[in-house]
Amino acid sequence: MLDTQYIRCPHCGERFEALIDASGGDADYVEDCPVCCRPIMMHCRTDEHGEFDGLDAEQDF
Repeated sequence: MLDTQYIRCPHCGERFEALIDASGGDADYVEDCPVCCRPIMMHCRTDEHGEFDGLDAEQDF
């Protein structure tokens, strides 16, 4: 199941929509900002029931 989450790019500050697949549990991945094209380190969190619990977005150095 895909969840939609709006996040703010840690580089340029623009908001964009990210599609999140929480079916595999907690996950770390890199996604490029659709505005400035810089890489963003994403961390998808799930709760004890495997449901989407949040998304952290940080600069990927």
